[in-house]
Parts: sequence; C-alpha cells; structure tokens
Amino acid sequence: NGDMDARGGFTLENESRVEEEELGEQRDDDATVLTTASIIEGGGILCMNRRQTWTVLVYLTTLLPALIFSDIGPVLSLTGAVGGSCISYIGPGLVYLGCNGESFLDKVGGWVDRWRRSKGYTTNSGGTERVSEDDLPMEGDATLELARAAFTYASIQDGSKPLWYYLFLFPWWCSIANYGAERMDKKVAAATALSNSSPMHEDDGNKETLPPPTNWDFTVTVFFILFGLVSAIAGVVSNVSVQLGAA
Repeated sequence: NGDMDARGGFTLENESRVEEEELGEQRDDDATVLTTASIIEGGGILCMNRRQTWTVLVYLTTLLPALIFSDIGPVLSLTGAVGGSCISYIGPGLVYLGCNGESFLDKVGGWVDRWRRSKGYTTNSGGTERVSEDDLPMEGDATLELARAAFTYASIQDGSKPLWYYLFLFPWWCSIANYGAERMDKKVAAATALSNSSPMHEDDGNKETLPPPTNWDFTVTVFFILFGLVSAIAGVVSNVSVQLGAA
C-alpha cells in the first residue's frame, strides 16, 4: 500500500503505522523526562531518592538518641550546637560557594595569574586558545576588548602559587567551588533537557539576569563557613566538658 489511497486519504495500515510511530516518540520523551528527573533528584538508598533518603536519616538521628538516653538534654545541646551552626552558617555558605563556583575560580585564577606574572613564572592566562584575525577589534574602535577564557580549577592547580593561597585555605575553597561548579553544570543540563521536553516553554526575554558575585560576597561566604565551624566545635567541646564535669 502507498502512503495515501486513491481518494487522497490514509489507509488503515498507514494510520496504524503513524500511531505506532507517535507512541514510540512519546515513550522516548517519557524516558528522557525520567532520566533528567533522576539526575536532578540524585541517587538514594533502596527505593528512595536523595531527598527522601536525607529526610529519613535526619529523622533517625533525632529519634534513636531520644530512645536510647533517658536525659536528652545533652543530646539536644549537641544537636543544637552542630545543627544550628550547619543550618545558619556552614550550609548557606557552602551552597553559595558551590552555586557560584565558576565565578569564584575565575577570580582566584586571576589573582594567582597576576602573582605569577609579577614573579616571572609561566602562566596560561586562563586561555590557551589562539587569537585569530576575527577576534581582533575592528579598525577605528579602540574600546573593544578581546574575550578572555575563564580560569578553571585545573589552571589554578597547574603551576606555582603564592603563600597566601595556602594561608587563607584557598585549596579547600577552590575544591568546594570546583565540585559545586561541576554539579551545577549537570543540574542545569538536566533541567534544560527537562524543560525542553515539556510542552510549556517560558519566554526567555522575561527572565532576569542576576548580577555576578563580588569579592565582598565571597568574603562574607568564607566568613560564614569559618564562623560556623568554630561555633560548632566550641559548642561540642563546651557540652562535652560540662558532661564530664558533672560526672
């Protein structure tokens, strides 16, 4: 049979074939949605996703000590010291540093690159790509600047680094920022694929662009993380010392 019959309409055989093809495309779209949704939710244990797993773990960590100890005052003191510091200071700081990991690495890479240049060390300047004639500014327009490739975690690690890089714990901050940047790329790619498979699409022209983080923003972020760590350690030590003195 041809695609159309003598009167110009689809035959029954061709109609069934078209329906099968449409159902196959729909199944592929459903599989894509499930795959991207699983990437966004992350992995968990048993039949739970990551969010449900963490909810159960937090519930068990609060339930088991209450069932074991007759006096939960020390337990509440420890959980308040550690949990309060994590929720109020450490957690928000790590989330902000991870979500803006690429900007943080670019800033630190620029600082390290300037130090390397001042000391006469070789540097990749954050961009190893060659400049072509098309990249050069137009004749008569001196305000145009060449686009510079952003510094990455690999460019920071590859080469000499100043003393302040280690004194201010930048290896730790850069590692957190690099991990967050990699995870953010995967999340954004999965969310983009999920939104593209959805029948509803938002108008990109109505989306607002947030300003890039500044040096002061990252300074406050690092201060929050350090302050939270110090608060958690001080709270645990004080609670343990009180319990040992009471015993």
